[in-house]
Amino acid sequence: MTDSPLRTLVVDDEAMAIERMQVLLSRFEDVNLVGTAGTGGQALRLIEALTPDLLLLDISMPGLDGIGVAQAVQRLPQRPTIVFVTAFDQYAVTAFDVAAADYLLKPVDPARLGQALARVRELRSNAPAAPAEEDGYVKEFWVPHRSEIIRVDVDAIDMIEAERDYMRLHTADRSFLLHQTIKELERRLDPELFIRIHRSKILRRDRIKGLVHLGYGVWSVDLGDGGDHRIGRTYLSDVKRITGK
Repeated sequence: MTDSPLRTLVVDDEAMAIERMQVLLSRFEDVNLVGTAGTGGQALRLIEALTPDLLLLDISMPGLDGIGVAQAVQRLPQRPTIVFVTAFDQYAVTAFDVAAADYLLKPVDPARLGQALARVRELRSNAPAAPAEEDGYVKEFWVPHRSEIIRVDVDAIDMIEAERDYMRLHTADRSFLLHQTIKELERRLDPELFIRIHRSKILRRDRIKGLVHLGYGVWSVDLGDGGDHRIGRTYLSDVKRITGK
């Protein structure tokens, strides 16, 4: 059994319920509360961004409810363990249909929460390790999209652009937002397949049709889409290396 704290995300549409759970969790040294969410959609975004070990999840919420969140989570390659925390007992059968580790009724008893955490620890210690990528580079991304989590194959990505705290993954016909820094994303991508041309843009190498000199030392990448893909001066020598120049 690992000694590392359980990285935990609490999801509940009631602020008082979240506050009470925060107080309860503070009694357990082996729990690290990494975030809270008030809606199912927000929960999916935080799960993708924070990759928690444990999800303490309310069921009855407006919009995407806890069961919907749990169903979406099942598609993730690195799934958090789910413990439902609810005021209603009629969802118990459905909860275990989506592989919940435990089912706690509000108001949560501290001793009962301790039992649930111990069960989560046991389940996670016995779980098989996720297979590593053969070459160490990411092969797919799982991104929140409305009420789903969708798999985006790296081979389908043409371009990646920064948008504030997110990265937009462009495919042939759609785009998806991923909560990750461009520096981290660049590290995870195979440099034989992708190249960074700007502080806010990464391109797939085999989509590049040519380079265009715009004058005054300014260059752009031609993707054949009519877009303006300026090359940052810091990255110009790396991009030119593609042509052997």
